Amino acid sequence: MSDNNNNNVAPNDNVKSPDEKSAAINRRNYVLLCFLTILNVMNFVDRQLLASFANFIVPDLELSNTEFGLLTGLVFIAFYAVMGLFMGALADMVHRPRLIAFGLALWSILTAASGAAKGFVSLAIPRMFIGVGESVLTPTSMSILADRFPASKLGFVSGFYYLGVPVGVGVSLLVAGYLGPAIGWRNCFYALGAIGIVLAIIMLFVKETPRKHQLESGDEQPKQNFRSIAKQLYAILKFSPALALTMAGGIATHFILGAAAFEQLWFVAERGFDRAYIAQATGWYAVAGGILGNLFGGLGSDWWQRNRSSGRPMFLVVILIVLVPIGFAYRVVDPNSGFFWFAIFCAYFQLGSFYGPTFSTVQELVPPQIRSTVVAFYLLALNLIGLAIGITASGFFIDYLIANDVEEPYTICLLVFSGFSATALPLFYFAARRFHKDRDRLYAAMEAGQFG
Repeated sequence: MSDNNNNNVAPNDNVKSPDEKSAAINRRNYVLLCFLTILNVMNFVDRQLLASFANFIVPDLELSNTEFGLLTGLVFIAFYAVMGLFMGALADMVHRPRLIAFGLALWSILTAASGAAKGFVSLAIPRMFIGVGESVLTPTSMSILADRFPASKLGFVSGFYYLGVPVGVGVSLLVAGYLGPAIGWRNCFYALGAIGIVLAIIMLFVKETPRKHQLESGDEQPKQNFRSIAKQLYAILKFSPALALTMAGGIATHFILGAAAFEQLWFVAERGFDRAYIAQATGWYAVAGGILGNLFGGLGSDWWQRNRSSGRPMFLVVILIVLVPIGFAYRVVDPNSGFFWFAIFCAYFQLGSFYGPTFSTVQELVPPQIRSTVVAFYLLALNLIGLAIGITASGFFIDYLIANDVEEPYTICLLVFSGFSATALPLFYFAARRFHKDRDRLYAAMEAGQFG
């Protein structure tokens, strides 16, 4: 500017310094993080609602354990996981906030439609396509957040965003416990759909975030297409053992999360609780334990990454060594004991602590231009292998045990799948040992143009 122009500006005018502008940008980033977290809460309220209302929906629609397992498992997850990979690749190419708004509107409309179900088929059809809508949110959101925040804060950011899991699970249980007896499960589905539509409209007003790898490069970046993204996905999975081991550990942890879809039925059938009371009680434990677990996992894994020679997955190893034995004991102790309720808290704390370390690890081990795709692929593996096997196989297994007059079939099933999930310990251990080596190799390869 000329001196004349400068003289026209008063010393105390509303001109912001670079530091003030940076602070304003940071505030906007955290506001967006909070809003996307709210959407993730809605995502998991919607996803968990069937399991939370199990003691209402199963008798009302006369579903078998196998049918219930299919509805909460394969019917939903197959579409969610497969379409998630497509949506993740799409998020690397299109306007991301609009994509999220589309997915949110789609799953909200179909959630409302689920409330009108009269049986297995009429509930299965909307559940399939709800999975398509929900598959948009996480790959796209994680991509946006990784462009908004530095790598040193990704553990916290991922952990905070994934507050959506325990809070969403907890809220769905609270809805089932408090509103289910008052207004019925169908009206709860209608109300959730309406809230989602409102949030989708708000999302349309969110501006796109510049993609970090394009800003940092002075060269014109070539447009991504599905073929180039698929080639880079295959290449990075071959390139990084730490990435593959982290994903395998995540899959293992999800076996018991899948089987836990039958937990509300277990509480009532084999532990003698009232269906409304246990939904209310576990809902509060899920919110409290999950929030603390997410914050502990996100902040703690960031600290671990800065101060230890191993990667973030080693932080999970320490948590699992402490909490896995409690998870086994939880299934067999007296439900009236203090340890039983402490173990419920620990289960949700463990669930919350998982997301920050694993998703930040995955994002740091992949090229930024295919980050959404790799997160979507990870979600596909978690859901299509871990959750789908956990939920669907549990339904068949429980019905088999019941048909053979086995005592406490739900307890046996939950113990078996707890054992499968414990295999995550060695997988995370070896992933952590390789993390820094593989990340350094990735940076060197990117500088050499290998993943350009």
